[in-house]
Amino acid sequence: MKFLLAAVNAKYIHSNLGVYCLKAYGQKRIPGLKAEIGEYTINQQTDQILQDIYLRKPDFLGFSCYIWNISCILELGRDLSRLLPNTEIWLGGPEVSYRAEELMEKEPWIRGVMAGEGEATFAELAAVLEEKGSLEPVRGIVWRKGDAVVRNKPREPISMDEIPFCYEDLEGFEHRIVYYESSRGCPFSCSYCLSSIDKSVRFRSLDRVKKELDFFLERRVPQVKFIDRTFNCRKSHSMAVWTHILEHDNGVTNFHFEISADLLDEEELALLGKMRPGLVQLEIGVQSTNLRTLEEIRRKTDLERLKRSVDTINGFHNIHQHLDLIAGLPFEDYDSFRRSFDQVYRMKPEQLQLGFLKVLSGSHMEEAAAEYGLVWRSCPPYEVMRTSWLSYGDLIRLKGVENMVEVYYNSGQFTETMPELAEEFPGPFECFRELWEYYERNGLSGLSHSRLSRYEILYRFIQEKGLDENKYRDLLIIDLYLRENAKSRPFFAPDLRQYKEELRQFYEGRESRQNRHAEVLGDGRILVFDYGKRDPLTGNAAVRTAGQLKEKG
Repeated sequence: MKFLLAAVNAKYIHSNLGVYCLKAYGQKRIPGLKAEIGEYTINQQTDQILQDIYLRKPDFLGFSCYIWNISCILELGRDLSRLLPNTEIWLGGPEVSYRAEELMEKEPWIRGVMAGEGEATFAELAAVLEEKGSLEPVRGIVWRKGDAVVRNKPREPISMDEIPFCYEDLEGFEHRIVYYESSRGCPFSCSYCLSSIDKSVRFRSLDRVKKELDFFLERRVPQVKFIDRTFNCRKSHSMAVWTHILEHDNGVTNFHFEISADLLDEEELALLGKMRPGLVQLEIGVQSTNLRTLEEIRRKTDLERLKRSVDTINGFHNIHQHLDLIAGLPFEDYDSFRRSFDQVYRMKPEQLQLGFLKVLSGSHMEEAAAEYGLVWRSCPPYEVMRTSWLSYGDLIRLKGVENMVEVYYNSGQFTETMPELAEEFPGPFECFRELWEYYERNGLSGLSHSRLSRYEILYRFIQEKGLDENKYRDLLIIDLYLRENAKSRPFFAPDLRQYKEELRQFYEGRESRQNRHAEVLGDGRILVFDYGKRDPLTGNAAVRTAGQLKEKG
């Protein structure tokens, strides 16, 4: 039989570790197993994916299902079941594991679902199908037995060391993120998360982990993203991995970890402080600063210790920190979320991710939906529309704030302007809310704006608010040129032709013009942006004050 494991990723840069692990484990258990991987994206034309799978003509087609791709997969499956009527089409992944029976009742073409952890299940299923044996003894599957849908006994979790390293080579990964897993499960019980179902945490042995990380380091992979749910839940494990990548740093590879910052102690923080700028980036789920909310969602967080850890890491200026908030959690109304936002914003992360609750099948949040007055979208990703504490109108406003945060904060293009501008309002949240309302009033929402136009829109907003135009003109000019030597200038920028002679010294030679830019501020200071010398963490150009111009006339 020919087995095709298909993944439909959110973006080309992403990859699907799950299908690679299934293939590697299956071929380890069944020598000679003919298993292929097909990776696609939700941005591709469905017809292109359909054609590729049809031309491969698999006997078994397994789809890896998540909230972001399930709609696309169901559409593909319906068509492929008619084009390839003799192909066994199976689904697996978190989006189908907990509602397999419901889905199979609606979609008669689904032959079965691999529920839960998939490596051993796929290997046993493949062996039975090749031998045309009975599916009765295969643990971890939901399948059709005549007209009935049967759920077999669940499969016990396997040891992490049983799973072969799935990257035989890195062909095809040259411009993509490489995902890696050193542990499974989560010790915490957050009610919105499916990881909380498996509270036992299993670790891959450190000898294996170090050897596999060396494989990435030797090949100078740009980024390795650990998908461990709480990477630092065991200190000895996280310290060993962080020490290894520090001692074997190749100057190129970046490692991404999702951690609980309030678990970090002084020894771990000291180690992180030694990292090369850009070697490590951290994703930290705060979710809310409302203590009643944190208690209700079963999330144990020491907010004061979390803040101290984030502040300490900020002081190192070597690690990108990404802090998350979730809107739509129980006991968090609009004002409470505004306070959570302001507190996390003032922690000064490089990115502040404002997300919205997804009500996932199988989660405790789904079970408590009536109690919390939860109403969510009927289609994936099942995003919340209303709670007992938030109206849909509130969520619309929060969506507007999210959009402005993405453009004017997370882009990293307004690092001089936004900290100052936020102080002009009762709080940072109000700054972004009023900016969104400005977009709405002026018909600017939903349009594609150039980078330059974003600066001009923000300047007009500042004018409308009656703020110091000279101050913000300078800050916006600095932000504009920190990233790149922009060819076009915004309408509010000074005309540098009047300073042609004074600036000539900064443009001597072609190389100098390409790598440097001189700008005159309102007070006559000359700033020189050096693009040959950039901040290794932010990518911003080095800046120095080169002189002071005398007033003209």
